[in-house]
Amino acid sequence: MAIELDAEYGTIYITDEVVAVLAGSAALDCYGLVGMASRNQLKDGIAELLRRDNLSRGVEVRRNPEGTLAIDLYIVVSYGTKISVVAHNVQTKVKYVLNEVVGLQVESVNIYVQGVRVAQ
Repeated sequence: MAIELDAEYGTIYITDEVVAVLAGSAALDCYGLVGMASRNQLKDGIAELLRRDNLSRGVEVRRNPEGTLAIDLYIVVSYGTKISVVAHNVQTKVKYVLNEVVGLQVESVNIYVQGVRVAQ
């Protein structure tokens, strides 16, 4: 089911897959984030890093009854960074991109840290 935005010249439909890719791309711009992890670890392996073409697999988009969105991000952080600061930066960046750039109402951005990676 797509999100409908009424514009001056018609209606714009945005699918959940597009929202997930935008949220994943915004998150990857944050310092200390190594990559996205799979939401389904039993099927895909423990904290498997996803490449850029699979960004939507590490993001879950849920719609609230009020018409707002709740975004769940499954991430892997870099060793040596403060996890709480990285998570807060990701929340801030994703909410900003979806609210201000796209025009969607995001109520919450939930972060699930699936692992820590040591730089090689």
